Amino acid sequence: MTAIPKVYVSGLGAIGSVYAAKFYDIAPEMITVIADRERIDRYTREGIYVNGKAYPFRFVEPEAGDGSADLILIAVKQHHLEESIKAIRNYVGERTVILSLLNGITSEELVGKAYGMEKLLYSFVVGIDALREGTKTNYTRIGRIVFGEKINQDYSPKVKKVKEIFDQAQVPYEIPVDMQRELWWKFMMNVGVNQVSAVLKAPFGVFHRIKEARELMEMASREVIRIAEKLGINLTEEDLQNYIKVLDTLGPQGKTSMLQDVEAGRKTEVEAFAGTVSELGKKHGVATPVNDFLLRAIHTLEQTYQA
Repeated sequence: MTAIPKVYVSGLGAIGSVYAAKFYDIAPEMITVIADRERIDRYTREGIYVNGKAYPFRFVEPEAGDGSADLILIAVKQHHLEESIKAIRNYVGERTVILSLLNGITSEELVGKAYGMEKLLYSFVVGIDALREGTKTNYTRIGRIVFGEKINQDYSPKVKKVKEIFDQAQVPYEIPVDMQRELWWKFMMNVGVNQVSAVLKAPFGVFHRIKEARELMEMASREVIRIAEKLGINLTEEDLQNYIKVLDTLGPQGKTSMLQDVEAGRKTEVEAFAGTVSELGKKHGVATPVNDFLLRAIHTLEQTYQA
């Protein structure tokens, strides 16, 4: 891709701001942030900082689009997805590819209903340890964007296009052969460490050194493995151990996104995690007592600070 691609981001949380900054560092004109007027005013007033550096991103409102986006990254929380789907509408055109970087296993289906699965690639972020406070985000590990079609024995034109854009912007990425399996692997990871960290108020270091925290995380994750088996997705105990290896590389003071949400008094993504596990468990006859507990525990936490 010789011309500078038009990349748009919807959502400037920890993930969105880190990857928007990565694009900006290579070519400021490559990246644009879609946001409503209220958010734009706040971002302009307070500034966006990543690892202490100010990023004067170009902002546009949802109605200003002309359908010319090459790539749109959706980087919002699950409960803001519907708003984001509407916000990007005028930027989606014939050549646009959409990546929904949300946690969970349901966002692609929702985006696909709005724009057609032909506009979409499956994706998620792994290995990042970004911490956000207000409009300031800090990280030591940028992680990588995992993306692709459901199966990637050969790369489709969409995959090749996004690969080329990421290469140009020096964004770390991975294109797995079996993307659906990788999505479930990340889902299992979030169901375990994200939720348990929120209930225990535990940064990564707690899971590194305290056996019981690790065991609780593993118990929640194994419920995902049992559901995956029912759906014919080859998720195994070995996958669980592999994600624990990833967890062990993260900084001990680092925190999951759900713990950050709880500490900041924000709504969490528990419905996308324990809520989905409980629902699928009922549907496929798999007992999910740990996730049933986590769903109620985190809903209780939310109500203590939303009251």
